[in-house]
Amino acid sequence: MTAATITPTEPYVLELEPGAYYWCRCGLSANQPFCDGSHKTTDLEPVSFQVEEKKVIALCGCKQTGNRPFCDGAHTKI
Repeated sequence: MTAATITPTEPYVLELEPGAYYWCRCGLSANQPFCDGSHKTTDLEPVSFQVEEKKVIALCGCKQTGNRPFCDGAHTKI
């Protein structure tokens, strides 16, 4: 299995509108924290998630979270 590239070691805290999103799991996307298709050179697939109402969300940047795609503090152990 391909190891994810760790981008920043802190979460991306973003205000997101309602809709469907794809979180980059591989770390190669130029559009972090969202997928841009760069994973096609790996065996890591993006993680889809839905936002039901406009809100602030912390998305994992280090790619080590146990609660994909959300930050769970794993970056504090890197």
